[in-house]
Amino acid sequence: MGGVALPNGALRSWKRRGGVLLESYRVLELASERGALAGRIFGDLGADVILVEPPCGDSARRHPPLSQARDGTPISLFWLALNVNKRGITLAWDTPTGRELLLRLVERVDFLIEGLSPGTLEKHNLGWEHFRRVNPRLIMISITPFGQEGPYRDFLGSDLEVMALSGTMSLAGEEEGEPMRVSVPQAFFWAGVEAVMGGLTALAARSATGRGQHVDVSAQVAAMAPLAMAPAHWDLNRVNPLRAGVFVTGRSITGAKMRAIWRCRDGWINFIVYGGEAGRHTNKQLVAWMRERGMAPDWLCDIDWEHFEVTQLTQEEVDRIEAPIAEFFLTITKREFMEEAIRRQMLGYPVSTVADIMSDPQLEARGFWQEIADPTTGRRLRYPGGFALINGERLSIRRPAPRLGEHNAEVFAEIGLGEDDLQYLSTLGIV
Repeated sequence: MGGVALPNGALRSWKRRGGVLLESYRVLELASERGALAGRIFGDLGADVILVEPPCGDSARRHPPLSQARDGTPISLFWLALNVNKRGITLAWDTPTGRELLLRLVERVDFLIEGLSPGTLEKHNLGWEHFRRVNPRLIMISITPFGQEGPYRDFLGSDLEVMALSGTMSLAGEEEGEPMRVSVPQAFFWAGVEAVMGGLTALAARSATGRGQHVDVSAQVAAMAPLAMAPAHWDLNRVNPLRAGVFVTGRSITGAKMRAIWRCRDGWINFIVYGGEAGRHTNKQLVAWMRERGMAPDWLCDIDWEHFEVTQLTQEEVDRIEAPIAEFFLTITKREFMEEAIRRQMLGYPVSTVADIMSDPQLEARGFWQEIADPTTGRRLRYPGGFALINGERLSIRRPAPRLGEHNAEVFAEIGLGEDDLQYLSTLGIV
């Protein structure tokens, strides 16, 4: 495990079950789109995740794309995918009775995940200070657009706003064009991953101190992860990195840019004219392939590819080399490129579409996709599986996403509520 010390309970579970790391831990998740992925990852790792929805259901159940439930009502595929490996209950925790029931549930869990606006829980006499009093070992994970403090803490923010304020959007798009958004929302997925990392770090600390912690996750900060080294360019050199579109920059001291994305016969290819040992081999093999197809001009074949470097190339030289390569790529398919790149040991990959990844042989070989029977739709659905292989086995989907209130009876029974109690609370709109 890379030298990371696992809490004793998790280690025993891992050894006993061969990969279900967190089976002895329980997570309470207050339903929100912000925290859904974090709860899913905890569930994939084996934790008992209890999703708490309002009696009317989580609004994300209606988030597109939609399928159809057995009763004909629309159901979100987005919601189904993010809520497997969870049990589900309903509770109006914003009522006095609901508040008391929530606190009784909190007493029995290791983690609480919430994505509410800062101060929302406190308005109902809940929140970290209340939770830690009833459960000093609790690890509470809060996921918000901008964190629990600072001038932006009360700002609302969807993926669009978070990606803009994180700086990520400023680096996406063409050099002379507008900043571009990523087509599929990602900010709160980044935040969900960091939330789990923070929560597990707090768990490791708890094994030494016996005390829980409040993990405060800002989606703005989490979305800065894709920026990689861009902030360092400004911090150290006062150089503001700019959008480069389908090109990469920084390879040549002349400022020349190299194309990274190329059209091919049925889509796009990722390929860059490189220097260095691997790049020189790739360039040489590509030109040989082009020559076999009668598409390599003599001057391109005459380049000394054994000693080729890009560090001194001018833009004019780059453009001249890339022109015949662009013409050649238009004659081949993505599959042809992939097969030949493997055979010739070249750098470069086809740009996969969503349709491509559904039949990707690498994902298939690693058992990434998992098909399970879904009781909500009455169909067998193909899901993205757990994020890792542990001891050679994929983290599995052990249960489908819960139907609304599906596990009310078994979960509330643990805090002493029977069937009559639940019926009464249902008439009051509390469960």
